[in-house]
Amino acid sequence: MTSAREQYGEPAQERGAAALAAASGRVAVTAEGLPEWLAPVARAAATIEPRQLSRFLPPESGGRQSAVLILFGHGARGPELLLMERAGTLRSHAGQPSFPGGALDPEDGDPEAGGPVRAALREAQEETGLDPSGVQVFGVLPRLYIPVSGFVVTPVLGWWREPSTVGAVDEAETARVFTVPVADLTDPAHRVTTRHPSGHVGPAFLVEDALVWGFTAGVIDRILHYAGWEIPWDRAKQVPLDWRS
Repeated sequence: MTSAREQYGEPAQERGAAALAAASGRVAVTAEGLPEWLAPVARAAATIEPRQLSRFLPPESGGRQSAVLILFGHGARGPELLLMERAGTLRSHAGQPSFPGGALDPEDGDPEAGGPVRAALREAQEETGLDPSGVQVFGVLPRLYIPVSGFVVTPVLGWWREPSTVGAVDEAETARVFTVPVADLTDPAHRVTTRHPSGHVGPAFLVEDALVWGFTAGVIDRILHYAGWEIPWDRAKQVPLDWRS
């Protein structure tokens, strides 16, 4: 499988292409100028392999191309992550916390090039109202697969260099938009394992009056691990899910 580095090229500061990217309408992917605390995430993103993130990898063909924005900011309690909660009336993943994101549109461009980056920023703006101009994209993770929905997902890593006001743009789709301190995500007291009736078992987080589980929790769990932020936690502490989850 093609790695994210092969798909998107070297970081912009390494190939001196930031100006060219801006001129061509592309979004520069650069780790230059990141706060020091984000450096471990950027380093992990540059070398991580697909199977280090998930056992669910895209099929050779098919699947709906999509992207999510994993946006790190700095709030009152230090480093934090932007999440949203899907509306409870939606047919799929109702009420489930997630990263902002969605399917690629034709105007996003080539899924094999910069399309996922543009889609992640566009969807985040449409769902949360954030200003994409304040986001520095510093990495792109390998594509992953969500079997239950057939989505092929590209996680895009961003630094919220210039925060903007966010909230639920369309309450029919989004119940709320919120940030979670990284300190809460790494706190063993907030970490649990979920068990779905289908038999699937995975990591989860009890934060901000929400249970973050599934694809979103799995990606967060791997980022914490490979960034060296993970603190040992009790994996025997389980939260059961029902068939509606």
